[in-house]
Amino acid sequence: MEKPDHKAQLGQLRIDRQAWGPGASPRRRRWPWLLALALGLLLLAGLAGWGLGWLRPAQTVSVATVSRLSPAQGLSVLGATGYVVAQRKAAVSSKGTGRLAYLGVEAGQRVTQGQVLARLENDDLAAARDEALARVRAAGAEVERVQADLNDAQLNFQRIEALYQRKVSPKADYDVAEARLLKTRAGLNAARRQVEVAQANLRQLQASLDYTFIRAPFDAVVLTKDADVGEVVAPFGSATSARAAVATLADMTSLMVEADVTESNIGKVRASQPCQITLDALPDTPLLGTVHVIMPTADRSKGTIIVKVKFAELDPRVLPEMSAKVSFLSRELSPQELAPRLTLPSAALVRQEGRSLAWRLDGERLELAPVQAGQELGENLEVLSGLKEGDRVVLQPGPGLKPGGRVKVSAP
Repeated sequence: MEKPDHKAQLGQLRIDRQAWGPGASPRRRRWPWLLALALGLLLLAGLAGWGLGWLRPAQTVSVATVSRLSPAQGLSVLGATGYVVAQRKAAVSSKGTGRLAYLGVEAGQRVTQGQVLARLENDDLAAARDEALARVRAAGAEVERVQADLNDAQLNFQRIEALYQRKVSPKADYDVAEARLLKTRAGLNAARRQVEVAQANLRQLQASLDYTFIRAPFDAVVLTKDADVGEVVAPFGSATSARAAVATLADMTSLMVEADVTESNIGKVRASQPCQITLDALPDTPLLGTVHVIMPTADRSKGTIIVKVKFAELDPRVLPEMSAKVSFLSRELSPQELAPRLTLPSAALVRQEGRSLAWRLDGERLELAPVQAGQELGENLEVLSGLKEGDRVVLQPGPGLKPGGRVKVSAP
């Protein structure tokens, strides 16, 4: 077995200084300088990125959104929530019990006072009414017959009386004529009383017949149809299978907002106080109103008092049971203050060299936007130009912010 040549192996590990020295090839001498140049450029880029904020850690900021607000919010002394409620509402039912034979309304239909909404089966009552009417006519005819008898008895008594005065007729004939006259008069009075009885019976049957016609008690809109043809309708729904109401009506001119105001804030509300009403269904259409009445009792379970707010002008789109927000104002609004205005929080505005600026977020990057501010609206400022609705701006910006810098939005 041959022994390893240690001298040869050591020779392979020896550095060839000529390869990197003056006699080395140009390609091998250029490589260290290129590496140093790349490291220098990388260092300069890092310093520039740090200086411009690209490589700095993102600052945490609070942001707000530029949105449209009503000028009434700057005049609001108190806010409350509630619902639109019809102050005049009725579940229309029948006074009598019967099967529904006719129903002439649908939900959403407008009806007038006295209009027939439905009718119960009433053939038996109609027949009884006709019979009572015939009895009235028969009683009237009987009065006419007795009246004729009375006229005849009156004439006969006058003749007998004249003969009796001349001593021609006996006293017995005079007494008979007088008795007949008195009897006929009594018969006439009885006949007239029978007419009154028949008329009263007719009115009673007519009223019972009218009870089968269900009419609108006032001008209203049908909210719900609660029964249908063929169903039994009974007063108060006394039967388990009977309907208590045929339809539910509401007077749309009596709509008001019933807002819940906490007991601790009720002192900020007064009668006839101007208000602004915002419905969840019509968020872009604020409506004006006034305090109509403050209810003289509180709800102990909620610690609130109901305040009824009347609409200054009813909108046909307002419906009962809509949810609403009420702002109680310190003064009435002028017509120019009704339209919502573009606003941003006052804390987002920065003053520099007489200019108004705001830090606007474009994704996670910052940019400085000039803002033309207008009227103060409470804690907000009206934006005349420079920002648009939906822009996000930094609240209470610190001195370390720079254009193009990254920021991290804090959780609300």
